[in-house]
Order: sequence, then C-alpha cells, then structure tokens
Amino acid sequence: MVANLEATIEDLYALPHEQKAEIVNGEIVLMSPTGAAPSYAASEVFVSLREYARRTRAGQAVTDNAAFVVNLSNCRSFSPDVGFYTGKWTGMRFFEGAPVFAVEVGSEGDYGPAAENAVAAKRADYFAAGTLVVWDVNLLSDDVIKSYRAGSPEPEVFRRGDAADAELALPEWSMPVDDLFIELEN
Repeated sequence: MVANLEATIEDLYALPHEQKAEIVNGEIVLMSPTGAAPSYAASEVFVSLREYARRTRAGQAVTDNAAFVVNLSNCRSFSPDVGFYTGKWTGMRFFEGAPVFAVEVGSEGDYGPAAENAVAAKRADYFAAGTLVVWDVNLLSDDVIKSYRAGSPEPEVFRRGDAADAELALPEWSMPVDDLFIELEN
C-alpha cells in the first residue's frame, strides 16, 4: 500500500517557472493563464500599489505568479493576482506569510455558483492566514469590486466612478475603479 503524499513547498519550487500554482488540500493546483481584460485590471492595481509602496515604504506591491507560503491545515500557499506584502524580504524564495491585501480578478471561466463558492473558500483561507482585505474583482458586473475585510461578513462594493480602497490593510491608499478598464477608440 502506498501512502498519499502531500505536496510541499519544494514541489512548488520544482514547477516550471511559467506555471502558476497553489497548494490546496495537499495537492498542487495549477492555475490557468488569464485574458487581456483581467490581466490589464490586475496590472493597474499593481501599478497603484507600487506607487503606494514607494511613497509609504510600508511594504511591497506584488505581481501575479508570486507565491506566499502559509501554514493552514488545508492550504500551504497563495498566488493572488496582486498582493501587498509587509513581511520580511525573502530574496529569491517565496514570500513567507500571507499578503495583508490580496486581489483576485475573475477570468473568463471564473463565473457561476461553483466559481463563487471556490472564491469564498479561498477568501476564508486568506483571512485565516492573516490577510486583512481581499478584493474580488468582477469586470463583467456593475459591482466591479467586492472588498471583503477581515471580521466583516458583508463586502463593501465599488462601482465605476468610485474610488476603491483597502483601508484596513493600506491606510490612505485608493484607486479609481475606472482604471481597471481600458477604453479603446474604434
């Protein structure tokens, strides 16, 4: 009889560098690439966070495909679309601990009841690991950003025309929701 072995952080390091993955329930979960609109939105959040980090020196803005090592019973790592990290710099290794702010931008296949349940479970894991604010970004909805704060069951909703914030995690930072959308001239 062969024992089931749980995936380790070293298994994540062994993946090809172009693969994004997390360890959930002891298994490596590969994450698919994203499309143009979600990638653009995540990039805009990152740029705004990078400027905040430079101005405040309060942490680091983190782009897509970075891994955050956590120690939950069912989750060993996160790889948000964007994050803000205030822990110790780890150089070439994965970030140790959860980001204080995480952004998950819905891609083309991330909609519907099953996807919403998966995002809710992941959000609970973020909070259990110490994340203070999680944005659930839905570019197809009028409720573009649902901002969940640790300890608060109901999200704050941001729509086009609003300035969205992550006040609990990032004092004095906000960005226009409209920046998540590229306006192309025809």
